[in-house]
Amino acid sequence: LSMYENVIQYKSEYILNEKRARQRFKVDNDGLFILKDGSLVVNPNSEINEGVDYDISKTKDPFSVRHSQLIPDDDGEYFRNWRPEIESPDDIWKEIVKATKLPGVTSAPKLQPIETRLVMLQTGMRAPMGIKVKGQDLNEIEAFGVQLEDILKQADGVKDEAVFADRIVGKPYLLLDIDRERLARYGISIEQVQQVIQVSVGGMVLTQTVEGRERYGIRVRYPRELRANPSDLKDIYVPVEKGNPIPLSELVTIRYEQGPQIIKSEDTFLVGYVLFDKLDGYAEVDVVENAQALIQEKIESGELIVPKGINYLFTGTYENQLRAEKTLSVVVPLALAIIFLILYFQFRSVGTSLMVFTGIAVAFAGGFLMIWFYGQDWFLNFNFFGENLRDLFQMHTINLSVAVWVGFIALFGIATDDGVVMATYLTQTFDKNKPKDRKGIRASVVEAGEKRIRPCLMTTATTILALLPVLTSTGRGSDIMIPMAIPSFGGMLIALVTLFVVPVLFSWKHEFQLKRATK
Repeated sequence: LSMYENVIQYKSEYILNEKRARQRFKVDNDGLFILKDGSLVVNPNSEINEGVDYDISKTKDPFSVRHSQLIPDDDGEYFRNWRPEIESPDDIWKEIVKATKLPGVTSAPKLQPIETRLVMLQTGMRAPMGIKVKGQDLNEIEAFGVQLEDILKQADGVKDEAVFADRIVGKPYLLLDIDRERLARYGISIEQVQQVIQVSVGGMVLTQTVEGRERYGIRVRYPRELRANPSDLKDIYVPVEKGNPIPLSELVTIRYEQGPQIIKSEDTFLVGYVLFDKLDGYAEVDVVENAQALIQEKIESGELIVPKGINYLFTGTYENQLRAEKTLSVVVPLALAIIFLILYFQFRSVGTSLMVFTGIAVAFAGGFLMIWFYGQDWFLNFNFFGENLRDLFQMHTINLSVAVWVGFIALFGIATDDGVVMATYLTQTFDKNKPKDRKGIRASVVEAGEKRIRPCLMTTATTILALLPVLTSTGRGSDIMIPMAIPSFGGMLIALVTLFVVPVLFSWKHEFQLKRATK
């Protein structure tokens, strides 16, 4: 047995109605669910009043209760199907891995069917990350892959139970070696012997049967009791043109041999895979870099020797991120340069453009602060109207991905809005008042700030409120949209500081010019 697959069809977290929405069910004063037959059942997830006798629950296994047994009640409680310690589908997978842990068997990474297809199209493997071991000899490829398997389990961020190297060689093959000298002695051709073996063991399609629109081949071959064992094959007779039929054992040597389970090749080389996956909270690129560094360390220390003719290559979905990072290293500076040029064309002043540009630096810091907050267990870890805010906003560790950087690029454009509004009106106010002293400069700054603080706050507030539905979304595409929205949300919250930074810098600039002019 080289591999087996299991399909997990787990229950929904809560019992649902016909519209696939959570359904409330009737409970008594003590918090026990009332069934249609009048009996009571305790759900381990429910909060039960102290002093309640659990023995009054007649249903011993609460998780065997079905929707048809409960009484719908809009004022009741939700019935949770999962055990209290199970909080996500990943926890279900971990329990299955524990229960099915067998000696010599390694659990592969958990992948959804469509996700598996996408991963295989991207990497050619059944895992998000792996190592391709290439060479000319399957035995050497397998042996080196097993060594890499042991080393990868020691790498930081690698999930131990998901590391698995292909066992390429070891599948038994039944080999029928035709003796050409004996065939010549009896005047039999190789084709005749092969046809007899084909018909007796594999069968031969002679014709078709038509049943409506369906077509079925009619296959002729020996009954199973005459071909089930290698010893039975020896008693198969080969007809001779002149003479009695000859048993197959007189013409063929039958024996078992070990061979490859599957032969894979890439770039004219035989290849074997070492699959692995990352632990939660680690970025794919970091895990691969840790694994590469550890393998290189083992090679340099002499603990791992790469056989002659063998080479290995890391591959996986992380390569997409590496390619994206190269692109972003050009796109992000280019976006910042374009924003600065647009600001300069607006104000025709490098100094004023730099003042407004400070909003990007402030927002940039705010975006990273929000990413850091998302990874802290204490942040917003409280209930609001019975809903935990961390669960509502799906807060977890956020790694720097392409989606996050796209969110930062969008933030850079939005962050300058308030600064542009404030700087434009400051310029107009100074052109109108033409202050001659420090007191007049500061009065003009306060005048412009008081009249433009409200529009700036409205702009920021609408942006923040518009991002809330995205941050709480759970549908398709939310895994991409949420990381994009987090930098914009945190950046716009902190960008409110620019409402004070731009006026202060504007005042400082004009006071400095006034001081130089008076000298």
